[in-house]
Amino acid sequence: MWFLGAVLGALLVGELHSGLWVAGALLGGILGWSVGSRARQRQEDRYRLFDERLRRLEGALERLQQSSSTLPQAEPPPAAVLPVPAAARPAAAATRLAGTVGAAADEPPAVAAAEVPAAADASLPAAAAAPFAVARPATSQAAAASPPPSGPAGMALPDGQPAPPRGRAAAVLDWLLRGNLMARAGVIVLFLGVAFLLKYSYQHLQVPLELRLMGVALAAVVLLLLGWRLRMTREAYALALQGCGIGLLYLTIFGALRLFGLLDAAPAFVMLLAVAALAAILAVLQDALVLAVLGAAGGFLAPIIAATGAGSHVTLFGYYSVLNFGILAIAFFKAWRLLNLVGFVFTFAIATFWGALRYRPEHFASTEPFLILFFLIYAAMPVLFALRAAGPRASRLDTTLVFALPLVAFGLQVGLVRDFAYGAAWSALALGAFYLLLARALWARRGEGQRLLVEAFLALGVGFTTLAIPLAFDGRWTAAAWAIEGAALVWVGVRQQRLPARLFGILLQLLAGLFQLGESSARAGAWPLLNSVFLGGLLLTLAGLFCAWLLQREWRQEPRRLRSAERLLAPLLFVWGAVWWTGSGLHEIDRHLPPSLHVNAAIVFFTASCLLFSWLERRLAWPAARHAALALLPLLLLSGLLSVGRVAHPFADLGYLAWPAAFAAHFFLLQRHEVDRPWQGDWLHAAGLWLLAAIGAWELAWSIDRWVAGRAAWPLLGWALWPGALLAVLALRGERLRWPVAAHREAYFVLGATPLAVFLALWFAAGNVLSDGNPWPLPYLPLLNPLDLAQAGVLLLLATWFSEVRRLRLPPYATAPLPPAWTILGAAAFVWANAVLLRALHHWAGVPLQLAVMLRSELVQASLSLFWTLLALAAMVVATRRRWRSLWLAGAGLMAVVVGKLLLIDLSNAGTIERIVSFLGVGLLMLVIGYLAPAPPKEEAS
Repeated sequence: MWFLGAVLGALLVGELHSGLWVAGALLGGILGWSVGSRARQRQEDRYRLFDERLRRLEGALERLQQSSSTLPQAEPPPAAVLPVPAAARPAAAATRLAGTVGAAADEPPAVAAAEVPAAADASLPAAAAAPFAVARPATSQAAAASPPPSGPAGMALPDGQPAPPRGRAAAVLDWLLRGNLMARAGVIVLFLGVAFLLKYSYQHLQVPLELRLMGVALAAVVLLLLGWRLRMTREAYALALQGCGIGLLYLTIFGALRLFGLLDAAPAFVMLLAVAALAAILAVLQDALVLAVLGAAGGFLAPIIAATGAGSHVTLFGYYSVLNFGILAIAFFKAWRLLNLVGFVFTFAIATFWGALRYRPEHFASTEPFLILFFLIYAAMPVLFALRAAGPRASRLDTTLVFALPLVAFGLQVGLVRDFAYGAAWSALALGAFYLLLARALWARRGEGQRLLVEAFLALGVGFTTLAIPLAFDGRWTAAAWAIEGAALVWVGVRQQRLPARLFGILLQLLAGLFQLGESSARAGAWPLLNSVFLGGLLLTLAGLFCAWLLQREWRQEPRRLRSAERLLAPLLFVWGAVWWTGSGLHEIDRHLPPSLHVNAAIVFFTASCLLFSWLERRLAWPAARHAALALLPLLLLSGLLSVGRVAHPFADLGYLAWPAAFAAHFFLLQRHEVDRPWQGDWLHAAGLWLLAAIGAWELAWSIDRWVAGRAAWPLLGWALWPGALLAVLALRGERLRWPVAAHREAYFVLGATPLAVFLALWFAAGNVLSDGNPWPLPYLPLLNPLDLAQAGVLLLLATWFSEVRRLRLPPYATAPLPPAWTILGAAAFVWANAVLLRALHHWAGVPLQLAVMLRSELVQASLSLFWTLLALAAMVVATRRRWRSLWLAGAGLMAVVVGKLLLIDLSNAGTIERIVSFLGVGLLMLVIGYLAPAPPKEEAS
């Protein structure tokens, strides 16, 4: 409704004067809001009436059932006996039934008409119902002829019973479509028509302008008189006519002043004030909120419409004081919340615009009293509204005025006292004291009856008293005081079961955190840990953790004393405190330690913090502290990632102390807090193994590289030695380590070891592709150099680990097929053997270890042909003796590749000794194969 009113008001006033369409929209919106509010109020009254009638109906039914239960039960006649005439029936039943009907006659006719047949049917047999039929009144019979509307749960509602409401939108639609719809629509159309007529007559007709305006004013008076005359018989129609008349009077005065210049500002102001007073009087006499709102809006807009720019602000605010006292006087008799809101919005909106455009420091003495007066007037209205409201609305709270008034008034007050030292702080303290005293007085007078309003005033008093601290001191003191105060409020709220106190305490801690962030720089020369920034963060930490523990303990011991949503606040507050603790500690490290020590100092800080949380978990039985203690591993992973590029190796800058201590604390915490969820513990164990492998491999590779000064293949070995050693311990001795390996077999043998095996496989491939295997300062010997030995050891280690996990039947390796695994291992061994051959040719024959050069080298091609033939010979001979048909076929396939290579590649090297050697050697070896293993085995050995 407010939107519809704003649109109509903007169209109407914009048609008259394009520059004032905003004022028209504002006035129309207020009128629409008032109309919609009235509709909602009527709908609520109708719902209350429906509820009351429903209770009466249920009570009548219950009484009727109780009385009918005392009727004698008629027994069915014997089969051989004729039915007894109606006159011969016992008179007691008829007498009893007549008494029941008489009792039902006290209820509404519709109720009685519906109840009597039910009672008769319940107390008499079906065959005897007709002789005892009770005569009904004509109205009841008429009502029974048509089906009644259905009520809740399928209950038939009596005639005239209102249907239950369907929501706010349905209520507004119901107000629009029911009642005198034609009158309401006619008022809107008539109002627009008058506006268009005024504009048209001004532009085209020759009738004197004064007569036109007088005619409109006379029509408005006629509408007012007619509405007043019909107020007793046609209430809605009469109010519509009076509202239209008031609007036409405003429109006429506005046109005479602004559009046509026929009135001066002073008489126009008096007329507007008179119209506003008339609307207020009519509203009070007829209990019409719409007229009151219309009169108040016109009264507040009158000085704006009649303004010339030369008036005094004292006169303006004095006039508004009179209007506000009038609204306050109405509030003594009528609980019209909408009227109070209209006065509040107009008063403080106009005061804000004046203050932004015209206020100067010399105006303080003449402005401050009016601000205090306006504040006191509208501070009294919520109290009057709560005291005057009746029925279900008696416990309601005018939240808009209760909470918006101090915020708006305090904002204006800060603007007035901005040139005074500590002016804002003293104003906040005075405002807080006012609300605390008001809450005390209201509680002493009304007690539990106005608990909600008292709590609201108490919260405002505490809030503004708290606000005085940051206005008088800097952010550090503010954060410290608010953190302590917030924790105290949460404690009091838990002890006294007061939800507002708990929520306000949590809000105070959030605000304290914002202030602490704004003052995050400590003074130069401040001591480590003993400075305002760290101490403020420490207080925030303690307050947050204390509140989290308090709510968690209360939820476990007395869950009914907390709301279900507060269960989520405990972990959030714990995270809040933990984040402040972590941030404060890292801030101290960053400020007081050199950059080279930042990472390792953070590792020590994380380790100590998690051990502290572990102690808190044991001391207080606090599950959240256990989760924080087990967060050490993610923090170590983050520290390891951040250290890449910052330090040369993990043990640099006291890392040899930080990392071992961190890993020891990690495994200690895992053993101390064996978690309830196995998968959670498995992942923590596995991730710890990964981090241990990564840090150890990095440190070992750096150390070896430093020993050999970055030369040869030695640094590459360091990346495989430490992960390989860990995998070897798991594969060979893992079952003997009762904790942690044997206790978490899947975590170490599967989750932890699989990434290590993949890493070693990748290292194996990278070593064969990227490294020449230079063993400096040792001479190069095939198979006996460090790289070849390490790669052979990796292959053997992977085979051992795979066999172990299959033996332990750990998924998913327990069901993995064995032949593909051995095929992959054989292919890897074949690649490694070829890499050994190529590295040997590189070191002994001087062939560059480059792919293009080796493809063109006759020596390399001849060597590969002979080497592949030897491998095929060995495979096929072994396959024949062991009856491994698949291995024989693999050797035969390799021989086919050799023959193809001879014909396609080696044959092109005409006239070279290498071609001759390769053909001769391959041919002789093929003869040996034909003698020793001429055909594949007939059966595959198991």
